[in-house]
Amino acid sequence: MAGRAGCYPVGMRPVTDRLPAVDEANLVIDHAGQVNVFLVAGLLAPGGFVDPDGAPDLTALRAALRERIKALPQLRKMAVATGRRHRWVEARPDLEQHVRLLGTVDGLAGFERKCGELMNVPLAPDRPLWEILVVPGAAVGEAGVVLRIHHALADGMAAAGIVRQLFDPSESPGTPAYVPPVRAAPKVPRRDLRHVLGRLRYGLRRIRMTLRGREVGPTVLLGEVGPQRGVVFLDADLAALEEHVRRFRATVNDALLAAVASGYRAVLSDAGEPIPARLPVSVPVALRRRGTAGNQVGIMLVRLPLGDVEPDERVRLIAEQTREEKARAREQGTLEFMRGPVGARIMDRIGRRQHLVAGFVTNVPGPAGTFRLAGAPVVALWPVGVLAANVRLGVAALSYAGRLRCGIHFDAGNVPGAAFARAMDEELALLGP
Repeated sequence: MAGRAGCYPVGMRPVTDRLPAVDEANLVIDHAGQVNVFLVAGLLAPGGFVDPDGAPDLTALRAALRERIKALPQLRKMAVATGRRHRWVEARPDLEQHVRLLGTVDGLAGFERKCGELMNVPLAPDRPLWEILVVPGAAVGEAGVVLRIHHALADGMAAAGIVRQLFDPSESPGTPAYVPPVRAAPKVPRRDLRHVLGRLRYGLRRIRMTLRGREVGPTVLLGEVGPQRGVVFLDADLAALEEHVRRFRATVNDALLAAVASGYRAVLSDAGEPIPARLPVSVPVALRRRGTAGNQVGIMLVRLPLGDVEPDERVRLIAEQTREEKARAREQGTLEFMRGPVGARIMDRIGRRQHLVAGFVTNVPGPAGTFRLAGAPVVALWPVGVLAANVRLGVAALSYAGRLRCGIHFDAGNVPGAAFARAMDEELALLGP
């Protein structure tokens, strides 16, 4: 990242604390070919800074955001190298650079292509690690908007908090956005040696699995990730999904994973590969927020059932796993190799040839209502997650405006993302009639 050790740009002042180790780890794994930046894409109806034809007024948008950014310290700091680590430097964002207008795109398909291109573009290291991009033409009479945030600043839950503070709720000012509680792991007395040893054994097992795991055979889903990225957006009725899967003691996240499994089946079939009974994916789990780190997530390994089973049975099989694995992931905490920069460097190297997981799937709860951005109604929001290591396809989801909004991010040169999206969409329709 920018800056020489101990030297700070004019007009900026150092923050005394170094980056928390887990946030430093997220700087380590950001490099050419692996941009550790995720985005949230939205559609804006006319209103506020968007005129009746969908044309944006960036001067009005910047003016509306200026005061909001003053209250968001995450957006007013940049990472400067000090020796082998980094410290935060407080900086005043230049909104001419951070809030920009992109070229007009041709409808939603063009907007998806633009988001795919952006997933391989690094953020400028000489300023705070975020930007808001306005994209005309994303839909008839509507503008697109893209918020990009570096993972060193925030995980999914923290990024959702930033969005809530940048945007206005459409309801009355007193209506809070919904943030689900994160249940803490059961407290166990420090003197319970059996419990401590159990956690240690499980941690060592996770390390061995990360280093040597071979649960996935040779497949189009893994390999060198090319520069051509694709993004597809889709959504499903949130209430219908919740109602349908409740009978299986399952969650919307379990339904999402079942639909993702259907997508993987389609990709493997399209590639002429054998379909395994189960396919492991990495799924982040929100931890109870402590301290100042922007990244506070655990990881659970979910083995998606790809066999020829009914959608409801697939949900039930997944729910059986996640009920146990989610609690274990929260108790174990951050993945061992991502607790600091040294482990992250090891993780980055072994990740290029790993065969433990075939994909990444994440789901972030959204607001109870809807948002406005500088007066413009936000009619849709989709998240797009990072592709890391040798994984060529990942799915991110966000609940918004009564819909489960999904962003599929894939290596367009190697993976048939459209086939994945069609199969996933069909499965979501079956699970939420």
